[in-house]
Amino acid sequence: MKRVMALLLLVLYAGALTACNTMAGVGRDIEAAGDKIEDKAEDCKDGKC
Repeated sequence: MKRVMALLLLVLYAGALTACNTMAGVGRDIEAAGDKIEDKAEDCKDGKC
């Protein structure tokens, strides 16, 4: 029974780590998109639009 519980905890822990990496990647993608939007807004503000 202890092996089953240990395996279950290991699987849950691995899933949690994967989810954290995925969310970190999504955060970087959203930040990159926001930077591009900000750059374009600055260009338009300067009359380069």
